[in-house]
Amino acid sequence: SSAASDVQKRQEYMGILFQSRMAEVPKEEVAVEKEEGPKKRTFRINTFRGVELDKLLEMKREEYVKLFRARHRRKFRRGVLPKYVRLQEKLKKAKKLAAQGEKPKTIKTHYRNCLIVPEMVHSVVGIYNGKKFHEVEIKPEMIGHYLAEFSLTYKQITHGKPGQGSTHGSKFVALKQIHTDNSRLTFTNKK
Repeated sequence: SSAASDVQKRQEYMGILFQSRMAEVPKEEVAVEKEEGPKKRTFRINTFRGVELDKLLEMKREEYVKLFRARHRRKFRRGVLPKYVRLQEKLKKAKKLAAQGEKPKTIKTHYRNCLIVPEMVHSVVGIYNGKKFHEVEIKPEMIGHYLAEFSLTYKQITHGKPGQGSTHGSKFVALKQIHTDNSRLTFTNKK
């Protein structure tokens, strides 16, 4: 039967593949891997447009601004307002005062249109949304975004089940029961 021979050919082919792959790995390396123990954990390298965070921190402002999008480059070209510089200085000071391995003190701000730059990474900012301050820890992925993007000004709504008085849902929910006696009809609300 041709089906059985096809299966046998596939098994032979897979056996040859397995043997050839095992032949490529020297036996000495296999023994060394077993002796080393568990695999070492690798950490993700944070980059912004292909540049590592450490290199971004070493760059001057003019150099890393070239990596931003056109809207942000224009904002920096027209000049950075002193209020944003003061905010960055406060964040830098809070990071210096924080103990090793602990989060820095939260710096509250109303400047929602402040761009996140590399110096602000690993700081904690309280961003005002019109009602309260949202605590946000600035991460390397946030570089090049506005603070406002991480503090919504509205509460996201969740829709509940349709109930009494709703338009389409009330068609399918029995709202009233009809009780019939011999002499009269009575309506009662279902509970």
